[in-house]
Amino acid sequence: MISRSLSFLALLYTLGYAIFAVMLPRPADDRQTDAIVVLTGGANRLERGLDLLQHGRAQRMLISGVARTVRTIDLAARYPDRAPLFKCCIDLGRESVDTRSNAEEVARWVAKRKFRSIRLVTTDWHMPRARFEISRQLGDKVELVGDAVESNPSFTQLFTEYNKYLLRRAAVLVGI
Repeated sequence: MISRSLSFLALLYTLGYAIFAVMLPRPADDRQTDAIVVLTGGANRLERGLDLLQHGRAQRMLISGVARTVRTIDLAARYPDRAPLFKCCIDLGRESVDTRSNAEEVARWVAKRKFRSIRLVTTDWHMPRARFEISRQLGDKVELVGDAVESNPSFTQLFTEYNKYLLRRAAVLVGI
């Protein structure tokens, strides 16, 4: 009986991983949101957020997880064609160091500005966990649109992220 139960759990785990790997989130449609949130740490995330902001998909953007040494002027110099956006419409979040603290930082920013809808920009493999964490912090009063940046993750990267996602869900279930 125990071996069957363990086998069943192993099968569920493996099927879950397969679904996680095959069903990675996709970029969102062009709908308008109040704001855009970009989580740092992955290729093309910031570029995607800047494109959306420049094309009027939102009025303001938070870049969450920015190193304390990075200044707005540094980012504006890196993206000179979008420098005006950094003066009017972009906030740098410097309080977070991981996905969980990103969610806390995002929730404070959203509450302060009274936004009702945000577009979350992060890498496709990171979206399930990021969306889970941010949704928990925002609650039901804020619409969260996931806008995944497509990538080509390795098996190891997906496997690691899948386990982080499962462990975080389990931790929430037991109240951690």
